[in-house]
Amino acid sequence: MSMPSAVPVMFLLALTCAASLTAQEGRPFTPDDALALNEVAIEDVSDDGRWVAASMRVRRDRLNVDHMRYGDPTYLAPSRARVLLIDTRSGERRWLHDEPVHVRALTWSPDGTRLAYFLLEGDEFRLRVHDAGSGATRDVDPRTDKAFSSGSPLLWAPDGDALLLALRPEGWAAEARSAFLAMTVGPVVVQDSREDFLAWDRVRQLNDREVPALVLVQDGGVRELPSASNLQDVRFSADGTYVTYLAVTPTKTSYTRRDGSSFEVFKLNLAGGEPESLLGATERRTSPEWTAAADAFAWTQDGSVFVRDLRADSAVDLTERHRQPLSAEDTTKTSYSFAAWSPDGQSLLVTSDKGWHVLDRAGDALRTVLPLEEEEDERPEREVESWTDDGAALYFSYSAPDRWERGMKRLDVATGQTRDVLVDDALYGSWNVSDDGGTIVYEMSDGDRPDDIWVLGPDGAGARRLTDANPQLEGVALARSELVEYLDADGNTLYGILYYPFGYEAGRRYPLVAEIYEDYFDNGFNESMNLITAQGWFGFRPSVEFEEGYPGEAWLKGVTAAVNEVIDRGLVDADRLGVQGTSYGGYAVNLLITQTDRFAAAVNISGKVNIISFLGDSPKITTRNYAAAEVGQDRLGATLWEQPHKYVAHSAVMFADRIDTPLLMLSGEGDWNVPATNQREMYYALRRLEKEVVWVHYMNAGHGAGRAGTEADFRDHWRRLVDWYAEHFGGREASATTESGS
Repeated sequence: MSMPSAVPVMFLLALTCAASLTAQEGRPFTPDDALALNEVAIEDVSDDGRWVAASMRVRRDRLNVDHMRYGDPTYLAPSRARVLLIDTRSGERRWLHDEPVHVRALTWSPDGTRLAYFLLEGDEFRLRVHDAGSGATRDVDPRTDKAFSSGSPLLWAPDGDALLLALRPEGWAAEARSAFLAMTVGPVVVQDSREDFLAWDRVRQLNDREVPALVLVQDGGVRELPSASNLQDVRFSADGTYVTYLAVTPTKTSYTRRDGSSFEVFKLNLAGGEPESLLGATERRTSPEWTAAADAFAWTQDGSVFVRDLRADSAVDLTERHRQPLSAEDTTKTSYSFAAWSPDGQSLLVTSDKGWHVLDRAGDALRTVLPLEEEEDERPEREVESWTDDGAALYFSYSAPDRWERGMKRLDVATGQTRDVLVDDALYGSWNVSDDGGTIVYEMSDGDRPDDIWVLGPDGAGARRLTDANPQLEGVALARSELVEYLDADGNTLYGILYYPFGYEAGRRYPLVAEIYEDYFDNGFNESMNLITAQGWFGFRPSVEFEEGYPGEAWLKGVTAAVNEVIDRGLVDADRLGVQGTSYGGYAVNLLITQTDRFAAAVNISGKVNIISFLGDSPKITTRNYAAAEVGQDRLGATLWEQPHKYVAHSAVMFADRIDTPLLMLSGEGDWNVPATNQREMYYALRRLEKEVVWVHYMNAGHGAGRAGTEADFRDHWRRLVDWYAEHFGGREASATTESGS
């Protein structure tokens, strides 16, 4: 297949347009800016809120992944970061290492003075401990020949003398690598339905083979613990005498997502002995929620909240007596879900359709502390973030359902009164509340810029920014976002995010590129939309409403209605519309353009076109594609053999003859999610039908095409995408693009 020119003519022409843009807005955002972008994240905060460990990862460091080794248990994709340690009291900042390194599991000790973490050196991780007071860092060399597991937990014992982690069994690396090669290079690969697992499932399960161990911080002494593999939610008791964990044991390859694994909760006394089963093995997916002391756990099952006290012989349904009929007419019983334990473990916060309730541990008294709005679509999103040590207050995140009003609120448990801690139109995440509630560390974006880390003092006073992750963006005109409300073709109220073009002037109509997927509501910095708006075009992320069994109608009903809204506002030129999507969004693009010719150009990035051939097209992810179609994201609600017509109706390649929109497809050779063979079907179909189509395949890239390849691929990806729209929009108005050398 011949490849298009690396630097399309229209792309080069755009370089000459930058000088005509509005100078006071700064220069446009470029692919070079995207590659240099720092993504900051809170890794851990000490319990007292004083110390923050934060990572900063540069966008270009997520490239150059060997996608062909996806599924190899021994492969570690590049993940370098700079680690910043911040004292929230003094404002002191220092780097943990001088250069970016591959680190994971950064964890503060219980007293908040030491930071443990794994550091990749060569092909193996090392265990290190940093002293926040002295600034010294030392290796903890475990007295064992076993290597650390690449997915190991890292958990401090309550006294700070030991760390609980996971080792690999002897000979694991050779066995795991051999299993991967047997499936990828053969010479003979055998699949046999008489086996409990697909062959690729057996390879994946090698990741779960671990040996839990305690490592003494002082001298590296190692004590291996008896247990099954694949431990989850491991925790110490308050006195450090035992640990509890959830053991997940695969039993067979599952196509339904409702079976195929056994879940069992255990307690292990560290003084010796075998693990004690606290909740017998079940195929029902279980998520035990423990008290701080780890002396009891709760879980939700069939509308009830159960509690197992370790001093009791069995679990108790605490909500049974409170599950009353919803009304005289509706005998359906009230359903409850677990939300949080009180700090002393004597009460639980449970939720129902009516509100938030505090329930005592005996299950006797149920008291409503926060009534919910009667209409579900009028309810803000609320999520418990912390219950203060004194039990007096609950902190919860908050987001209004119909506007950008977001932040954190405080609920007085005794009175039920709430007050705003920090609520405005910014976008917040990763809330960390100190034990006493006096320090709150969080990530925040003004809605248009990348996140930074901030801290609030007592009672929400004195917000301070702790990081300035992207000072290089000063003078760059980032896209301004706006929430747009509209009705789809069925009358559903939906929302989309509109991003204004570089150099925007009121009264002019601009081209628009819609990026589609499912629902969009929150803004925040978006790489794709900034590279689109830098061309002098509107970017738009509209939402859609799905109907199970008929998902393919959603984009026609929702996306076109959303576009009509901004056209009617006089913002957008109806003759210069583009549409693009990645993965499921690319699938949506293909379906959409079989139903409408309203778009001047379309781009499918790593999206399937034939849901039938796609069912078994990604062997490394085993049954995911079947489950997605039948009970997951594709929402068909039936198997291929039960309702084959739905699979045909939702395969765009079957209706390629209806496509009149010029289509650009971008794919990656190493895409383990949507193999390029699926897009190849559409290329050959449209070529056979003498339609306009270009297929660009990146041999060193994965899912996401050029954006998941090399730096050269990344730039080439954006060159081609931008030029595709520019060509089919019939020229540019007030547009800009990448700088020279991009």
